Amino acid sequence: MPIIICPGIHAPELTNSFIQGCLNQASEKSVDILVYPEQGYLTLSTLHILHFLCDRLGAPSDRPRNKLESPVIFLCFSAGVIGGIGAATAWQLLGGHVQAFIAIDGWGVPLAGNFPIHRLSHDHYTHWTSAYLGMGENNFYADPAVDHLSMWHSPQSVQGKWVNPSVNFSPIKNYLTASEFLNFLLERYNRK
Repeated sequence: MPIIICPGIHAPELTNSFIQGCLNQASEKSVDILVYPEQGYLTLSTLHILHFLCDRLGAPSDRPRNKLESPVIFLCFSAGVIGGIGAATAWQLLGGHVQAFIAIDGWGVPLAGNFPIHRLSHDHYTHWTSAYLGMGENNFYADPAVDHLSMWHSPQSVQGKWVNPSVNFSPIKNYLTASEFLNFLLERYNRK
């Protein structure tokens, strides 16, 4: 299953650190990690991300039926959440299957789609103020708070709370890491 990574506006080394610190377990379980290679403001571009997907995976309308049903997961950080949510929606409108959309620190970005959405935030404030802009079940926020880039370059060391808004916004499990939470989600969707 392809995991589409849409980084933010930061040094590419941080994305490499994220993959090493968080996705090593997932990469052992038949997933294909595709990192959107553009930097700077192109991370905001839905069209550029969609073009990247079509180039790597083929346009959904051109794919055989069995490939069309093959799901993708979007895992986006910061400014990449803006371009990523548009690309995920467009991918689905073109006939592709979006298994889930995971937004890491996409503060201020409205999230909606006909697919599961999860938010991870670097602090309690960002988490709750983003909740009004859309989130699904099973989300995470850092506790204690960390700086914004820590969520990306070292998720394995970010402690926090797993919350589920369908259960009155109460923590499900205290003090797991962002990496553990992400791997739980990826494992869950890899089984479907």
